[in-house]
Amino acid sequence: MIVKDEEKVLERCLKSAKFFVDEIIIVDTGSKDKTKKIAKRYTDKIYDFKWVDDFSKARNFAFSKATMDFIIWLDADDVIEESKKKFLELKNSLTKNIDVVMLKYNISFDEENNPIFSYYRERIVKNDRRFFWIDPVHEFMLIHGNIEYSNLSVSHRKAQNSFSKRNLKIYEKMLKNKVKLTSRQKFYYSRELMYNKFYKTSIKSFNDFLENYNGWIENKIEACSNLAFCYESLGDKKNALFSLFRSFMFDEPRAENLCKIGDVFFSEDKFKQAIYWYELATKCTINLKSGAFVLNDYYKYIPYLQLCVCYFKLNDMKTAEEFNNLALKIKPHSKEALQNKAFFENGKN
Repeated sequence: MIVKDEEKVLERCLKSAKFFVDEIIIVDTGSKDKTKKIAKRYTDKIYDFKWVDDFSKARNFAFSKATMDFIIWLDADDVIEESKKKFLELKNSLTKNIDVVMLKYNISFDEENNPIFSYYRERIVKNDRRFFWIDPVHEFMLIHGNIEYSNLSVSHRKAQNSFSKRNLKIYEKMLKNKVKLTSRQKFYYSRELMYNKFYKTSIKSFNDFLENYNGWIENKIEACSNLAFCYESLGDKKNALFSLFRSFMFDEPRAENLCKIGDVFFSEDKFKQAIYWYELATKCTINLKSGAFVLNDYYKYIPYLQLCVCYFKLNDMKTAEEFNNLALKIKPHSKEALQNKAFFENGKN
């Protein structure tokens, strides 16, 4: 782990993981709170690393201290919430023939604590010095060899919603130092501009990425979605819609973008057109192994709810209720779907 000022969440993480690991390595990049004091309750392998605006350098330093056959990495606000038995079974199944284990990373959750945003990450790697971190921000490992996918997951549980310009500042420092951004870095830099609400600059950067960089398909598709968000934030629905259609150039449509197209038509009271796109979204399937960021609710649940509302607007109560019932099958405790159910039942009485 690499940490800095994580006193609010570190113990929660270490408590959840200690049963699974044989050693805990903490690399502190300049904490001024009780982070190191908390870490000492769990390990004596605590190292200081001077922060140099480079997450990969810090993580590679942490990896260099590992002595076990395999390494699992975690962030301080990550938690292992699944069955201890299953995680121990996974650990015991690790052999010299396995190089990498991909675990699901659950990023956000609904009111019932079900994951609504997940993707696979390279979580456990063989400690033979073949795997190392790349990129100062949004760092990753180039994985190879025998890669196993597990249904087990790590949950990202922020103690509070916080916003930081840290990542954007690192990219701006790179550009100031005349560093030529890679395709991946260009995508994430464009996204940081969007997060910081520099929408016009972000649009220019995303368009440059789409037109002049040979990026990963999933980044291209997400760039189109992010472009749509930027245009919509500026009140430009026409270009928002074009950006979503643009994503079709790179691969088969994703449910997230199909629903967003439906939303544009819905906002203009064009309910028949909206229905067309929401219905297409219901036919999409989730493929977590693609590596893409997947918003689970867009696959069935959200389009079912939106179809319910569209048919209600068209005064087709029977079909509206049918789609609401489909949404309830997916989320029986959905506040919105239950409110709709009560409305339909009251209308029959």
